[in-house]
Amino acid sequence: MGPQHPSTHGVLRLILELDAETVHDARVGIGYLHTGIEKNMEFRTWTQGVTFCTRMDYLTPLFNEAAYVRGVEQLLGITDQIPDRANVIRVMMMELNRIGSHLVCTGTGGMELGATTVMEFGFRERERTLRVFELVTGLRMNHAYFRPGGVAQDIPPGTIDLLKEELPLLKRGIRELEALILENPVLKGRMVDVGYLDLTGCMALGVTGPMLKATGLPHDLRKVDPYFGYETYDFEVPVRDTCDAYGRLAVRFAEMWESIKIVEQCMERLERNPGPVMVEDKKIAWPAQLAIGGDGMGNSLDHIREIMGESMESLIHHFKLVTEGFRVPPGQVYSVVESPKGELGCHLVSTGGTRPHRAHFRDPGFNNLQTVAAMCEGAQVADVIVAVASVDPVLGGVDR
Repeated sequence: MGPQHPSTHGVLRLILELDAETVHDARVGIGYLHTGIEKNMEFRTWTQGVTFCTRMDYLTPLFNEAAYVRGVEQLLGITDQIPDRANVIRVMMMELNRIGSHLVCTGTGGMELGATTVMEFGFRERERTLRVFELVTGLRMNHAYFRPGGVAQDIPPGTIDLLKEELPLLKRGIRELEALILENPVLKGRMVDVGYLDLTGCMALGVTGPMLKATGLPHDLRKVDPYFGYETYDFEVPVRDTCDAYGRLAVRFAEMWESIKIVEQCMERLERNPGPVMVEDKKIAWPAQLAIGGDGMGNSLDHIREIMGESMESLIHHFKLVTEGFRVPPGQVYSVVESPKGELGCHLVSTGGTRPHRAHFRDPGFNNLQTVAAMCEGAQVADVIVAVASVDPVLGGVDR
């Protein structure tokens, strides 16, 4: 089944042994979207690496960046020096990204069951988060916005106003989606008790995220191993105890509401807490914050004036930092963040140079996709579609 099957999105192959409509054996064939991102990162500076890893799981680019950047900062020993404002911006952007990812999962999952309206609603609401991303980073996805030491630049004027405008509409849209599907008898008929995987199975296969939370275990790295100041935010870890596709859907909806709560707390903090968004150490910090010049583009005019006309030292420093990059002390680190799919980890090895000796990612989709056999064997072919959709695998992250 696949990769041409509509529910496998052109990049996942399932090898099924069938007896009429009953699945006897299920295996997953991956590798259709392998990009060599991890190997490429060995040939780029630590800052340039963000541009590569953001493209792995392309529905959660900011989480890929967060795991990598957190690892680099731990190797540099500057975790405590990151400005508060930078961390608040990171948290806000990640939680908006979490909402967007869950909306795509819900929308595409609905369409795979034949409900095109669910797809339309899901993508309509995700568009609201993308508008914010585009305003802040200049791009709708693949942002390369998180950088070692902070973020590429501060949020532009009007960001909070846009959020105040979009969030009420986003809440209304999510409520409409919930009303449309959560108690829908047709949807419940397709999802309740389908794709069953209990806590024991999740633990054996290293499954995390909504799949684990749907078994009743509230394991969330934002609570268990807080980062970027998550311990200072008020939110809950939603769980269900159904262990099925329906429970995973319900967890994702509950997570979206918690993310909105966090975003609202971030907005309040950003309004009352101006400040820098990049670490003070000029040997690490990117040389200039972007500013719109008279030509509608360009870097900070003060910075350009200094490096082009006033200070040879500044010009040399700028040139070396941008072309060669900063050095990271020898060592290795494994840093983790809670992505919408589960535990996203990044293992970095440094030999003291300006490039990673090794960068390897633990994408939650890779582990979660191993559950397909356990969930599908003995079920019907139609249930395979539901089970795979409930995993929410993004093959860009699985294959890398």
